[in-house]
Amino acid sequence: MIDPSALPALHASHGGIWLRDGDRTQGIAKGQAISRTAETPTLILNAPLTGQRLGYPDVNGLDLLELWAFVHPARFLVPTPKGLTEALDLPPIASEADIPALLQMAAARLLDRIESPMWEEREGAWTAAQALHRLRWPWAALVAPRIARPGEAERWLFSKLPEWEETPPRPPARVIALEEGQVLERLDGLTGTNAEPRPGQRAYAAAAMSAFRPRAHRDQPNMLLAEAGTGIGKTLGYLAPASLWASQAQGTVWVSTYTKALQRQLDRESPRLFPDPATAAKRVVVRKGRENYLCLLNLEDALQGGFSGRAAILAQLVARWAAFTKDGDMIGGDLPGWLPTLFRRNGSTALTDRRGECIYAGCPHYRKCFIERSVKASAEADIVIANHALVMINAARGRETGQQPQRIVFDEGHHLFDAADSTFSVALSGQETIELRRWIMGPESGSRGRRRGLAARLSDLASYDEAGGEAIRMAADAARALPADDWLKRIVAGEPFGPVETLLSAVRGTVYTRAAYAGEADAGYGLETELAEPDGPLVEAAQDATLALDALLRPLTRLAKRLEAVIEDAPDWLDGAARARVEGAIASLGWRCDLVSAWLALLARIGGPADADFVDWLAVDRIEGREFDIGIHRHWLDPTRPLAQTVLKPAQGVVVTSATLKGGGDWDNAERRCGAAHLPRGAERFEASSPFDYAARSEVLIVTDIKRGDIAALSGAYARLIEAAGGGTLGLFTAIRRLRTVHARIADRLARAGLPLYAQHVDPMDTGTLVDIFRDDPRASLLGTDALRDGVDVPGHSLRLVVMEGVPWSKPTVLHAARKLAEGGGAYDDRLIRARLAQAFGRLIRRARDKGSFVILSAAMPSRLLSAFPPGTPIRRLTLDEAIIAVSANAQYSDGLGEVMTLGDQGIIHDPPAPERE
Repeated sequence: MIDPSALPALHASHGGIWLRDGDRTQGIAKGQAISRTAETPTLILNAPLTGQRLGYPDVNGLDLLELWAFVHPARFLVPTPKGLTEALDLPPIASEADIPALLQMAAARLLDRIESPMWEEREGAWTAAQALHRLRWPWAALVAPRIARPGEAERWLFSKLPEWEETPPRPPARVIALEEGQVLERLDGLTGTNAEPRPGQRAYAAAAMSAFRPRAHRDQPNMLLAEAGTGIGKTLGYLAPASLWASQAQGTVWVSTYTKALQRQLDRESPRLFPDPATAAKRVVVRKGRENYLCLLNLEDALQGGFSGRAAILAQLVARWAAFTKDGDMIGGDLPGWLPTLFRRNGSTALTDRRGECIYAGCPHYRKCFIERSVKASAEADIVIANHALVMINAARGRETGQQPQRIVFDEGHHLFDAADSTFSVALSGQETIELRRWIMGPESGSRGRRRGLAARLSDLASYDEAGGEAIRMAADAARALPADDWLKRIVAGEPFGPVETLLSAVRGTVYTRAAYAGEADAGYGLETELAEPDGPLVEAAQDATLALDALLRPLTRLAKRLEAVIEDAPDWLDGAARARVEGAIASLGWRCDLVSAWLALLARIGGPADADFVDWLAVDRIEGREFDIGIHRHWLDPTRPLAQTVLKPAQGVVVTSATLKGGGDWDNAERRCGAAHLPRGAERFEASSPFDYAARSEVLIVTDIKRGDIAALSGAYARLIEAAGGGTLGLFTAIRRLRTVHARIADRLARAGLPLYAQHVDPMDTGTLVDIFRDDPRASLLGTDALRDGVDVPGHSLRLVVMEGVPWSKPTVLHAARKLAEGGGAYDDRLIRARLAQAFGRLIRRARDKGSFVILSAAMPSRLLSAFPPGTPIRRLTLDEAIIAVSANAQYSDGLGEVMTLGDQGIIHDPPAPERE
């Protein structure tokens, strides 16, 4: 067998490139590294990232992350040398030059585990290794000889996955009233006997109890708005009454978040509620949209030849993971977030149900489906952890009508407005319409894959019910009016085909005409213009498209009615599985009929009167000047109106909570942003300030000598501030282009100082993995955009400096302008900016011992916005040189438990263990 220590190992970073061959490590040039990896199998860590560092994206090698995914599927790993060191219990390294030797040791350690009798993930490994060998996986020659052939044939994945069981509907929750003493006792049990006293948390739990009282008024849930500053411990504060109510009332509480990071945090709290893992798995369930879960039918298709090349290797590694996963969640679950990026996401999206083409009980894996298992489990759970969009969709058009959320806790409640804005919006675009065509018609032009149209999915109905079969045929004929493959090329060439493509061509022409007038057409970003004063060609195209969509809606509606008739007058062939499939088809048809109806209402606006409840506009979506979609968009001027109607009014009790719930305004603003203003009796209010000593542990520094638009000065400021802090910096940008430019200018400089720099939209890794790396390495820094301004929880010394490139002004879109006009002009903008500043500042201090600086690189920072920061926080306007002195002094401190932390080029940072924040 091949000895891994005999293989060359390569490490590339912004600080240099090192190759170890035999027992000698040397620094080499990029050209040498590229040619060496091309001619000899070389050990590397994270091939896409290594290729980016080399300037050669197609670099190949023996990627240790792929080996980890085979040996330990569904196990967490920070994909860095430090992460490997800790996961494999290897000796720490002193410098980057030692990393190639570390890669050799890590490869040997992982390969040794394969031969160990204690290897926990052995089942199915021999069969997977043989399949990977046939696919010419680079590691196969080292892995396969180390796995003994089993005495009996290994069970195939699809035969060993457990089946979910059908259960009777859960009865309605009992009507009970919680007592404050019981809730506080429950809270004490969750926090533990050694927890520090938190009066604010106890008051919060007592207030949250009000949402679990019996409802007293129609169309009026028991609703609480609770703003609880960071450190109050609101997670356990609302879980105490929620879990107690669920236990006593035999009901389900939905805990809804906006970010996947908080979902993971809540899931980690489940052992506090139920110490027994088996009980916790049943009583606490994470629910996400269907597109997040592995589709077993898609995976089977991929394993049986549907994928080729690198995508086929990914499918085999995903199959390994599927045998050990907790819940089949591919996005934010226990599938390593870095795994799809190793394959340039080639094939990963095709393994989930992103097109809404699930055939439900018609699928041979229906009884083992991860999605269905999650749905069934949530019906019996005490706590369902979901996201805002899923809760809203379930309430509005959920297929599980018996599971409409009745008791809801909206954590990260300051995002309810944004979530409702997205959920209740409508887009008549090329991407949306072609997906509808494919859903109806199935594969065209000889395309591969398992996609099937309505006729194939409902063939038994067509043969049984003549009217239903005729409706299917009419729908397929009408769908030909929708855009087909290469629709965008035809429109750009001025040769649209069909009424909807003609409409999109007219939209594009109108947008470019008006954008060119505004001087925006050559900027490279997306373009948009108000849907006002449409010209003749656009009105005429809208009328033709209306006729085409109406002709499509009629047979779809008729088909839905025929399916309902089949359910009511069940034929002999309609067994349990067939019934479930037909019910699934009815639900899918229902929301697609709603979609087409919304499109028709939107088209009626063109040439007709405007609707004061909505904001309509035309858009051409572009990335760096490249068009990818064209469409007409409609958003509610106030999306909390449908939120209140479909989600809040039917509910029994609702808690909306956040550390920044008032969103830079007052309580009236909070009620407007979460829908409580549309309820007959509004909502109760609770407020608790953060217990952190912001005056002593934080500071806001406004740098006054960086000229706006001076990229060189901006880059130099970021580099000097990160050096002064010794890393541990979160840099926030409002534009991706500036982020990339600054990263390109400073990454090499910081690497030479031993300060790794990572960035969204630059490094080929998902955001969750970037945050994991940042959290794990106190000397690393991370640059990002809005996604990092909220939901990032990095307590301790790993985050000690937040830098914003400037005031996060809102982008002047059509939608923003309409809402600004409706809600008070400049005051509306100020509320949004204060909320964003508060959210960004909230990343800095996550526990009582944290200390850090918040820097804004803007001389024009208005004083009226400074109320966004906690009372007592020191705020200074100063030069960059002065800010660097302050940041350097703040970064070197003692927390009273560990030694003083120094930040030399190769210094080691000691940070005591962090107590649980919530």
